[in-house]
Amino acid sequence: MLRAAQLPSLPGSTGTMDPVMTTTATSNAAGSAAWADTLLLSFAQAGYVRAEPAILQPAEPFLDLSGEDIRKSLYLTTDLSGEELCLRPDLTIPVARDYLASTRAGQPAGFSYLGPVFRYRSGQASEFLQAGIESFGRQDRAAADAEMLALALEATAAFGVNDVEIRTGDVALFNALLDALDLYPVWRRRLIKDFNRKISLEQDLERLAAATTATRSEYEGVLAALAGSDRKAALAFVTDLMSIAGTTNVGGRTTAEIADRFLEQSTLKGGALPREAITVLKRFLSISGNPDDAVAELRALTADAKLDLTAAIDQFESRVGFLAARGIDVKLARFSTAFGRGLDYYTGFEFELHHTGNGAEPLVAGGRYDGLMTQLGSVEPIPAVGFSVWVDALTRIGRKVGA
Repeated sequence: MLRAAQLPSLPGSTGTMDPVMTTTATSNAAGSAAWADTLLLSFAQAGYVRAEPAILQPAEPFLDLSGEDIRKSLYLTTDLSGEELCLRPDLTIPVARDYLASTRAGQPAGFSYLGPVFRYRSGQASEFLQAGIESFGRQDRAAADAEMLALALEATAAFGVNDVEIRTGDVALFNALLDALDLYPVWRRRLIKDFNRKISLEQDLERLAAATTATRSEYEGVLAALAGSDRKAALAFVTDLMSIAGTTNVGGRTTAEIADRFLEQSTLKGGALPREAITVLKRFLSISGNPDDAVAELRALTADAKLDLTAAIDQFESRVGFLAARGIDVKLARFSTAFGRGLDYYTGFEFELHHTGNGAEPLVAGGRYDGLMTQLGSVEPIPAVGFSVWVDALTRIGRKVGA
């Protein structure tokens, strides 16, 4: 038997589902049905098989792998064995888990879906429809990325919405730059975390540039013990400390997050992030515009800084070519090296489609997440890319456009 769902991270919330919001969501779902049927038919015609993962999911993958916004909005519960479960807040991880449990795991396979997801959203329905596509196992990454964006544009067109802005980024370029700069691993993790959480990287870069040797901490002994440790050793050390204390989290932070924070502070004791690296990072993060121009700027940056990002830039340029081959006017797409979607599992291409003039709410969003499958238990890496369609938002705008 399951106890009432809870939202421990949301002050003032009981965590129970709001019946008014649920009724509203059900009504909206009914109103979206005709559009959604058309959408699913187009996905099926493109070769994507319908997937219907369970609504109740293990909470751990979402807590470990999703972005902070999703983690804080989960509806959580436990079963009699003590396993923590949640109502699915998104369909990418559930579809991926079902694929890995199937006989097709490791082979190229494409899936489409349509169903309710559940997230706490202040002032909005906590249950809402999500549709989308997930593509697994394709080695032709640039072509698969381009296919996702093309199908995403077809999805908005299915709702009668053709006036959209295309926003793209590529976290693989950022990761490749950090590798080329040969930063301390803890600095690399911190900058990637900032990037994924859409925190101002420029502000954090300035903090990392400041001298930290004079900073005192109530955990000086712990920091000294961690000096020179790698992440595995730091995690084992902090796990032991928390086991002695009889706890598994502090202030909502997991053992891994606490270990990362201690390791970060310990590393910073040894000195600041080099000014030369900050200069390169700032120049990199300022690159934006149409993809063709961005490729030229990236190659100029790497030549000036004497860094090798050839493989990542070549992959980016190849994707641009496949986008053009699919009839997408790449000069109308906005690319930014600083663009990120706030989800920790993305590893490459990322994109959002917005109704022109609406900067805040994406209609379709997705990207590449090659690392997720091994994090979910796959022995071998499996390429993966996909997108989600915000059905209610598209329905609402489609009605206005058609009015």
